[in-house]
Amino acid sequence: MNLESLVQPSQRLSPAAIGALLESDPAAAAQTLWRAACDGNAYAQLVLGQLLLDGKAVERNPREALRWFRSAADAGVPMGMNMVGRCLENGWGAAVNLEEAALWYRRAADLDLDWAIYNHAHMLANGRGMARDRAQAFLWFKRAADMGHARSMNFLGQYYENGWEVPADRAMAFELYRRSAEGGDFRGQCSYASVLAEAGHIDEAAALLRQAMRSATPPYLEQLAKKLDAATHPSLRGIALEIRAQLGA
Repeated sequence: MNLESLVQPSQRLSPAAIGALLESDPAAAAQTLWRAACDGNAYAQLVLGQLLLDGKAVERNPREALRWFRSAADAGVPMGMNMVGRCLENGWGAAVNLEEAALWYRRAADLDLDWAIYNHAHMLANGRGMARDRAQAFLWFKRAADMGHARSMNFLGQYYENGWEVPADRAMAFELYRRSAEGGDFRGQCSYASVLAEAGHIDEAAALLRQAMRSATPPYLEQLAKKLDAATHPSLRGIALEIRAQLGA
C-alpha cells in the first residue's frame, strides 16, 4: 500500500515523512497514524488497518484492522471498501462472508479502484459470492487491464489464450503476459516465462521465474515447483529445487 496515495496532507504530516518514519521509527509512525485515525482521518484509518493486518509496527490484530477498514470504507475511501472485501473473503478478523465481500468489491469497483475491479472480476469468474459469469468477468478484467493493472492483464491473457468469451488470440495473450510480467505481477512473470521457454529462450525464462519467486505466495510456489518438475529443460527443473529450498521443503 502506497502511503503517498493514502495519507491526506491535512494531517500536517507529509506522506513522505510518514513513510520515512515507518522505516526509522515504526512505533512512532504507528502512534501518529493512530492519533490521526482516532481524529477521524479516513486515510490514516486505512493505513493503520493495513499495519494491523500485516503486523507491521504494531501487534497483528486482524479484527482491529477490519474495524479501521470499515471506518475508512464508511467514509467513502475506495481502498477501505476493497480491504473490507478482502477481510470478509479470506476470514481476516471476521468469519468468511463471500456474499458481503462481493458487495464491497463491487462498491469500490464502481468508484474505479483497479484492485477492486480485479477482485470483482475474480469473484465473477469463479462464482464466489455471486453467480458465475465468465463473460462479465472478462469485461471487468479488461477494464482493470486497460487501467494498467498488471494482475488483471495476466488473467485477461488467459481468456485470449484459451478462447474464453473471445476468439483465441495467442499473440494478444502473450503480449498481455509480457505487460503483466513487466508490471511486476508474479503470475504474469510465470505466464510469460512459459512463453519464453516455449520459444527456446530458456535463460530469460529462468530469470523471470526467479523474479517471480521473490513475491509469489507459498501455495503458488508449491504448484509452480510441481509444474517445473515436468519441464524438458534441466535448468527449469533446477528451479523447482530452488523453490523447495526457499520454502524449506
